[in-house]
Amino acid sequence: MDRKRQIRIYICFAFLGVLTLLFFVLNILLGGTSFTPLQLFDILTGNSSETAYKVIMDIRLPRAAAGMLLGGALSVSGFMLQTFFNNPIAGPFVLGISSGAKLTVALAMIFTLQHGIILNSAMLVGASFAGSLLSMGAILLISGKIKNMAQLIIGGIMIGYICSAVTELIVTFADDSNIVNLHNWSMGSFSGTDHGDLLVIAIITLLGCGAAFMLSKPMGAYQLGESYAENMGVNIRFFKAGLILLSSLLSACVTAFAGPVSFVGVAVPHLMKGLFATSKPIIIIPASFVGGGAFCLMCDLLARTVFAPTELSISTVTAVFGAPVVLAVMIKGRSRKGSH
Repeated sequence: MDRKRQIRIYICFAFLGVLTLLFFVLNILLGGTSFTPLQLFDILTGNSSETAYKVIMDIRLPRAAAGMLLGGALSVSGFMLQTFFNNPIAGPFVLGISSGAKLTVALAMIFTLQHGIILNSAMLVGASFAGSLLSMGAILLISGKIKNMAQLIIGGIMIGYICSAVTELIVTFADDSNIVNLHNWSMGSFSGTDHGDLLVIAIITLLGCGAAFMLSKPMGAYQLGESYAENMGVNIRFFKAGLILLSSLLSACVTAFAGPVSFVGVAVPHLMKGLFATSKPIIIIPASFVGGGAFCLMCDLLARTVFAPTELSISTVTAVFGAPVVLAVMIKGRSRKGSH
């Protein structure tokens, strides 16, 4: 790697780090009740009212940390799916994987609430992971029959619509009290995250993204073709299973704690590829994690503050910024094909 490229990578990572830190601090300071940096320092050192301490430490800090970690997890999951299917617009939301997770979590929520049971973090993630794997299984079946990648994306969107329709049907016949819980969760939000949830989120996302980073070399070989990767000694069956399980686990964790979050998994990896001027997994995986965190922190800040005290769903804001990126990627890909 030449020196200019190395310097660019260091500068880009420094830029992403500063951006993430900035949005993280702004998420803590701004809201229904805003604080100054000096007030924040007083709160952190215990020189403030109990109410202000609880607002920062029990509400805003866990929410900001969850947004950062889950945004990173979603971006890494999207990059792995794009690599697996060799498709630039593959992602958990587009392929219907998030919708499958949403369906199984909705079923689990209704069943447990009807029996007076409160879902804990492990149950939420388990239900969401099961739904993600079911949707991924359906996508893999379709990919075996369809070689056209555009048709595969359409198939994923149809699976997403089916899962969403079944979810809406379930919600329609649920008890009124259950509907409120489901509706709030299904709109997508990082709110309501407590310290216990945050610990589970941190363990799953950091271990999952760490495992994805460990697969960066086989991923780099796989990007050059399946036969090339096999010749380089990559166990294709094990590698593919690893990608499927990791991408499903990461997207399931996001859906379990934040509901469906759209376009982050598709848009952020492309933004990172453009920023770093490379698609090497060893660089793009950590870049996607940090970039996804910054992206979701920015979107969550806007969701909370633009129309305050009314809060927008996180998916509404991520779609506003993520969908144009996806359109740009599709147009760019189309123009490239037309030029050949």
